[in-house]
Amino acid sequence: QVQLVESGGGLVQPGGSLRLSCAASGFTFSTYAMRWYRQAPGKERELVAHITSAGVTTNYASSVKGRFTASRDNARNTVYLQMNSLKPEDTAVYYCNAAYTIYWGQGIQVTVSS
Repeated sequence: QVQLVESGGGLVQPGGSLRLSCAASGFTFSTYAMRWYRQAPGKERELVAHITSAGVTTNYASSVKGRFTASRDNARNTVYLQMNSLKPEDTAVYYCNAAYTIYWGQGIQVTVSS
């Protein structure tokens, strides 16, 4: 069965950092582009980053440019999102997704608050 399991979220102060991980299983991870989305309360789900199977990244949300970095380790079937200089407006549930598929993680809460 396909599984995407996020970890690494939690509560952090403004200006802090978190690294999210998404461990994949049940499909050929290394051949899939992966995506990170987020959804804040009352907001639409937002595409944050896209990373190809080869590790080439595209940031879709200008608000995270220079602060968030996606990466992947195909040997470990894991995609990451390094989040630095966090702001309260980054508070959301973050989801990983195998691009163009119905494969989604269950989401993980990131709360940025003092």
